[in-house]
Amino acid sequence: MAWFGLLARSSRSKNVEVLVLRHEVAVLRRQVRRPQLSWADRAVFAALTRLLSPAACLQRIVTPVTILRWHRDLITRRWTQPRRRHPGGRCTAPELRRLVLRLATENATWGYRRIHGELAGLGYRLAPSTVWSILKRAGIDPAPRRDGPSWRQFLRAQAHGILATDFFCADTLLGHRLDVLFVVEHATRRVHLLGITANPTGAWVTQQARNLLGDLGDRAAGFRFFIRDRDSKFTAIFDAVFASETIRVLRTPVQAPRANAIAERWIGTVRRELLDRMLIVNQRQLATVLASTWRTSTPTGLTEHWTRQRRSNRFHPRRRLPRFASNAAIGSVD
Repeated sequence: MAWFGLLARSSRSKNVEVLVLRHEVAVLRRQVRRPQLSWADRAVFAALTRLLSPAACLQRIVTPVTILRWHRDLITRRWTQPRRRHPGGRCTAPELRRLVLRLATENATWGYRRIHGELAGLGYRLAPSTVWSILKRAGIDPAPRRDGPSWRQFLRAQAHGILATDFFCADTLLGHRLDVLFVVEHATRRVHLLGITANPTGAWVTQQARNLLGDLGDRAAGFRFFIRDRDSKFTAIFDAVFASETIRVLRTPVQAPRANAIAERWIGTVRRELLDRMLIVNQRQLATVLASTWRTSTPTGLTEHWTRQRRSNRFHPRRRLPRFASNAAIGSVD
């Protein structure tokens, strides 16, 4: 209510009060290096600093970088789940753990029960579940699947015929979450931005798949595999859309982001170069920013920025400087 009283005061009295407050702030800044702000104080600063000039913002304790950091902290606190504490048991000796991994590596047809039996014959006492846990933590597959190609080998051999899809989330200024669906071609690293929505459903995702195949046209016949995760929004009808074009849908293992590493890497690029540097107000602004940043003329356009950056890094590798070089020598390097 005290703010409404400023309307009845003269400009002279306001100017005098501003000078006094500035001097008080200067005195407090010499005594307090890092003030403690509540969430109400942060909301007032975030709203009023937008009305100041760029030069005036540099002299405030709250800068645009501070506001962006507050927003990231707010979103992190909202979506971070507390960790569950698991009861601990007896620790396995490092020598025994290395022996289990050696037996599994040298004998690809042995399962965890066979390895447990061999260790029991050697005099080691441990449960079969302990052997299974050691193999799982080391990323060793069960015996029937241990001889097959890894995900990295499969992706390299079939890169020209692979499409991969995934979602990434963007939180707006008011905390609303928007989901962005995209598809990336492994061979060319071209990204198709399919759509943005606040309520992704199975029917919406299926329609975006139909739109993608329509945009690909005759090029859809050149793809053989489609990689996706186990999200419930990818329904059986969604898989049937690609099956009609003789494209086999492959689901990634549970909690294995490396199986869809190219899509995950592009998501990281979007977050580092775009979402972490600005505040998103609504869905329309997010679509405009994505289209303008990556030169996408339509919602399903091709993303060329990432492909161009990847090619430039390949054709212009970094060169090492001499280990013992003076400043003059470094300046003379072409």
